[in-house]
Amino acid sequence: MEPDLLGAPYERHTIELTDDDEGIVVATLVSRRAPESNGRAVLYVHGFVDYFFQTHLADFYIDRGWDFYALDLRKHGRSLLPHQTANFCHSLTDYYPELDEATRIIREEHGHHTMLVNAHSTGGLLTSLWAHDRRDAGVVDGLILNSPFFDFNAPWFVRRPVAAAVARVGRGAPYRIIPLGVSPVYGQSLHADHQGEWTYNLTWKPIGGFPVRAGWLHAIRQAQQRLRTGLAIPVPVLLACSDRSFRGTRWHDAAALADAVLDVEHMVRWAPRLGRHITVVRFDGGKHDLTLSGAAVRARVFDEMGRWVSAYMEAPRVAPATPADPT
Repeated sequence: MEPDLLGAPYERHTIELTDDDEGIVVATLVSRRAPESNGRAVLYVHGFVDYFFQTHLADFYIDRGWDFYALDLRKHGRSLLPHQTANFCHSLTDYYPELDEATRIIREEHGHHTMLVNAHSTGGLLTSLWAHDRRDAGVVDGLILNSPFFDFNAPWFVRRPVAAAVARVGRGAPYRIIPLGVSPVYGQSLHADHQGEWTYNLTWKPIGGFPVRAGWLHAIRQAQQRLRTGLAIPVPVLLACSDRSFRGTRWHDAAALADAVLDVEHMVRWAPRLGRHITVVRFDGGKHDLTLSGAAVRARVFDEMGRWVSAYMEAPRVAPATPADPT
């Protein structure tokens, strides 16, 4: 471990991964240990055009005695190297090695008996599939999905036939840029230089996002298709999202009170495909990253998370009943 850019008490560990078609690949595990750890840990996984900087989210878990970990995935944030295409992947399974290694460190090296995954947007899609694929390993005890990327925010014709055509391009020319740029409105609603209250690295999380590439679009479409066919995540899942979406491409005050990236109705529609134990909560005035919403909404988000964590992650473990002595 070495000091993280957030300063003490945050530390980071570089996870060295197998080289890909662009060369050297790393991921970064950021950690902050609770003063009096209760043996539980949370692993936070960010979304597209994102990295971990939400220290108030870490505060929430630390105050409960949980050790906090955040993973900057390959080619994102702390893990983005000069020779790499920002935020690019050929498949969401590309990220499984760093998720597996982060889990090994948390459970085996640091000795945690409980691990909750808290994931946002594309991270929510990724970790849903990963939790399903690792369901027999028992490495995930619960999943909190913050506005997961379960479908494209576009009309049906674009989401299905057009996306399928683009996906075919992605197989042959994965790095080709697709003219589907991210609206700057969401970034404007967040950053303190615009209409928001947060300060973060605009090189790693630019207001206008990174170019959308055909191969990445193909990877997302494949993952979303898998989810829609149905998963079998065996642990409790909390899916949280805003109660409305904002679809404009120019700033309006309504963007500060809505999900300005995805269609929240898609999240609710596909939530039952995750597994059998799903809780859905919607927040009036929530942004795409609910933890970056206005102060009043943020407080409600953390209150709801706290109730869910208390009920499903911190409830006393019940020992198996001892058979009665027949004598």
